[in-house]
Amino acid sequence: MPIPSNIQTVLDPSITGRPDDLLRQLRSRMVDEQIAARGIQNPRVLEAFRSVPRESFVPEGIRQSAYDDRALPVGQGQTISQPYIVALMTEALGIEPQHRVLEIGTGSGYQAAILALLAGTVYTIERLPDLSRQAQVLLNALGCTNIRFRVSDGSIGWPEEAPFDRIMVTAAAPELITDLVDQLADGGCLVAPIGNEPDQRLTKIEKVKGRLIERPMIGVRFVRLIGARGYSE
Repeated sequence: MPIPSNIQTVLDPSITGRPDDLLRQLRSRMVDEQIAARGIQNPRVLEAFRSVPRESFVPEGIRQSAYDDRALPVGQGQTISQPYIVALMTEALGIEPQHRVLEIGTGSGYQAAILALLAGTVYTIERLPDLSRQAQVLLNALGCTNIRFRVSDGSIGWPEEAPFDRIMVTAAAPELITDLVDQLADGGCLVAPIGNEPDQRLTKIEKVKGRLIERPMIGVRFVRLIGARGYSE
């Protein structure tokens, strides 16, 4: 998918009081110092992060912190993850332009915007209707036309659209969810935080001829995945 021309500008620059060129400088510095310097090398991933205006995905009151090296709250107990973690999970998936990608946990929509620049189609699920609506309005305004949205229990996936080439889970479940693994195409890859707080580990799962190969990555701290196959409210 080509990068939409309007995705490189914040929707309302007057909100932050920062001119567009300064925002682009902050975005470029984030990529150089927080992402590339920590080992993320895929050029398509780096270009996607240079293109998506992260400041558009955080609440108005904290937009001056959009490019900080940390997670930020986005309302309703949810967060936008630290830029490096978003990049690490994205690169680990190895997304190709023809891939169909399932995202569990739309949240602010920032990760979906990154995925939309890399994949053929993105299917994103959010259990909180208000967050899903806000993300859909923003992503549509940014020209991300290859994203399909659903308000549902993300822990059971989107079986009607399976199989998926790649699956990204942006909330932590106590264990690997077999429903999601079943929706992964052979040769596919899933990346998810797994474990109980505070002992969560980012984990990469590859499906090769029906066999699962599990590759532990790094310790992380995500919000809990609420749902039938995750945590209860």
